[in-house]
This record gives sequence, structure tokens and C-alpha cells, in this order.
Amino acid sequence: MLEETNSKFHIAMFPWFAVGHMTPFLHLSNELAKRGHKISFFLPRKAVILLENLNLHPNLITFHPVTVPSVASLPPGTETASDIPISDNTFLAAAMDLTRPQLEVSLQAMRPDFVFYDNAHWIPQVARPLGIRTVCYNVVSAAAIAIVLVPARKATLGKPLTEEELRRPPEGYPSKRVVLRGSEARSLIFVTLPFGDSITFLGRTTTAMGECDAIAMRTCQEIEGDLCAYVSSQYGKPVFLTGPVLPEPAMKTLDEKWAEWLGRFKPGSVVFCAFGSQHVLEKGHFQELLLGFESTGLPFLVALRPPIGTNSVEEAFPEGFEERVKGRGVVHGGWVQQPLILSHPSVGCFVNHCGFGSMWESLMCDCQIVMVPHLGDQILNTRLLAEELKVGVEVEREESGRFSKESLCRAIKSVMDEESEVGRLVKKNHAKWREVLVSPNFISGYIDRFIQNLHGLQMKT
Repeated sequence: MLEETNSKFHIAMFPWFAVGHMTPFLHLSNELAKRGHKISFFLPRKAVILLENLNLHPNLITFHPVTVPSVASLPPGTETASDIPISDNTFLAAAMDLTRPQLEVSLQAMRPDFVFYDNAHWIPQVARPLGIRTVCYNVVSAAAIAIVLVPARKATLGKPLTEEELRRPPEGYPSKRVVLRGSEARSLIFVTLPFGDSITFLGRTTTAMGECDAIAMRTCQEIEGDLCAYVSSQYGKPVFLTGPVLPEPAMKTLDEKWAEWLGRFKPGSVVFCAFGSQHVLEKGHFQELLLGFESTGLPFLVALRPPIGTNSVEEAFPEGFEERVKGRGVVHGGWVQQPLILSHPSVGCFVNHCGFGSMWESLMCDCQIVMVPHLGDQILNTRLLAEELKVGVEVEREESGRFSKESLCRAIKSVMDEESEVGRLVKKNHAKWREVLVSPNFISGYIDRFIQNLHGLQMKT
């Protein structure tokens, strides 16, 4: 262990009200609790039910439910981003800001050593008078922060950012490959849009990082070290790395339904597709995707939410699709045990949106990687994997940003064909990086160094 003292911290956690943020915060909480540190985890009441089975140390990790106030523009009962379309997140952010009085009362009573947060940019204003250190913990890639938030932070106040400004790497930016192309920059215009009352997503995020005592990132030196150093230099803050913070292999078993179905196919032959808990495709994109899987001729398991305007995946199937793929293709409209499916020996390819969580799961599994990014940070994660690390393939898109069934089929076949030069290259590079990430003490070493950095931050006057 690298800790210089045996003292244990009390850390409060207050992540953005989305499963993709709360879950990584809880994974980090588990690692800290495993080393004896006490965690007070603030989250919406509904989310307690979703996450309680992931709390591996309930004796040290205590969930503190917060009441999410009603906001006129949100459906009654909304508490997390999973309850609403992504376009309504601005109203959920306004609701989160209204929980500030609850956090103020709790932090004043608890007086933890640190508060970890991400989108609640006002946490430093609450914590500083109480002598509590603040850590802005980012669960997106350093690339996303470096290329979007750093140059955008320098933009003239109130001046809208152009696509060219978002696309052009800023002076001193360390990567020539993790950049945006053409119309992709449009996907990042959202940073200038409202995200809560009287604040943009850009204003919220840059304030959160600008006001904290330290920035933390869920990444590692080996993959994004130069980008982390760049962010540190631009914000004038120490940047502490936690490593991937992936959960330990679950002791649970795969549901019998999926174990039985996957067990019908030979090792490494099944293509698995998932795009996260929040992204919902348009019906046309959804159908094009399914036709792409059908045309590969390979067995496939697709787990996606029903497309926009539908109540089930079945009602959006292309005509005749279900009959044509019967016995080799399954489309499921609900939640699945993604890590357990990826570890099944029959699964040989993972088609995903390259959200940061899926990116790490891709790197840690044995499957070939095919990426279909939708949002700005996913595009940058994809660039990192496809062009810097060369461990996977990105599906080609048309100028409009749409992908075709042919381009999806081509990408999958390029990595699944044993004679493919591309497939051999990405498999070799993937194996090399996976060996690094799963090596003994790699993840635990990052956590130990992270705790040592917290001790150093605490000792600063």
C-alpha cells in the first residue's frame, strides 16, 4: 500500500443523476471502502433501488436519498436521466440544483473530509466555508475535456462557439488524432445550450472544474497521460487519476435465458450490441442497424431501448426480419447483464456506442470492438480506440452522419473474418492493452496512489 498514513477519510459523493455517472462513483466508493474509508453517497431515492446491489461495503458506504424537487417541465416522478429523453436533461439539472439546501444541511452536520461531485458546480461554494476539500470527479474521457471544455472555456463570454472553433484543436493540444471531423463538431454544440436555469452545460462544467481543489479522472496515464497533463496545465489544478475503476468480476451467473441461447453457438461467433441506458435511436436508424446485423450472416444479440415513437422493439422490426433471423438473431428491449454477456465464450464482437464505461469494458473483454458513436465525447473515445490505440474499428458514416447497413456489416466482418488484416491488427493491439489493464496490481495500484494524492491534498494549507 502506498498510503503514508493510516488515517481514514470520510468522503461524500454527489454525482449527476444519471446511471452512467452514479455507477462509476459507486465503483470508486467500493474501492475506497475496501481500504477502510467511509462513504456518504447522495443520490435520488429511486436510484437507491437501482444501485443498492452494487454496494459491496454497506457497513462503510451509506446511501443518503435526496428528494428531487418537482420542476414544471419534467414529468411527475422524474428523478434520473433514465426517466426522460436526453433533450430534457436541462430540466433535470435545474431540479438537481434545487437539492442544494438538502446538501448544505447534510454537509454541515457530517463535515466529511472531501466531497466528490461532477455536474453540481455549486458544491465548492457550500463546502469551502465548512473547511471541506472538493474533488471534481470526471467519468468522461480526458480527451473529451481537453478538446471541448478547455478551448470552449476560453471563448468570449456570451459569444456562441462555431463548429470550426469546436473542431480545431487548441494551441498546445497534445493529440493530432483525437479530433473532430467535418459535421461531427455539430454534436458538441450542446455544450453551449442551457443545462439548468440560467447556466449552460459549458458554464456548469467549467465552473465545476475551475472551483474545485483537485480534478479527478477515471482514466490512466498509459492511455491518456498527455491529455491529463494538458488539462492540469490549462486549469492550474492537480489532476488525480483513479485508473479505470472497473468492478471486480461479479459472482453472479448469467441469466439462464441468455446462457442457454449463447450456448448454442461456437466460441467467438456471436455479435453483441448495446448502446447504453439512455440513448434511443430513431426508427429508421434502428431498422438500418438490424438489417446490418442480419446481412452479416452471423448470430447476434442486440440489447437496445425501443426506438423513438414505439413501445417495443418488436413493433419497429423491418418487414420479415423476425422470420429471417429466427434461431440466430435476438433483439431485446430491456436491461441485460452486459459484463457477463461479454465474458461468455460464444461472444466474439462487441458493437457499442463507446460511452466511457463501455469503452473500458471493451478494452477489458476478449471481444473484437466495433464502434458506432452518437455524441461528442463518444466520438472522441472512438478516435482514441480506433486511431491512437488501434484496438477496434469505427463504422463509416455518410456526410449526413447516418450509417448504412452496408457500412455496419462491413465493419463487423472486417474484425470477425479470421483472414482479415484489419481484424488481425486490432486483435493483436487489443490483446496487448488488455494485458496491461488486467495485470496484477494495475487497478489497485492506481487506487492506492489516488488515496496518497488525497492525503497530500488534505495536508495542504
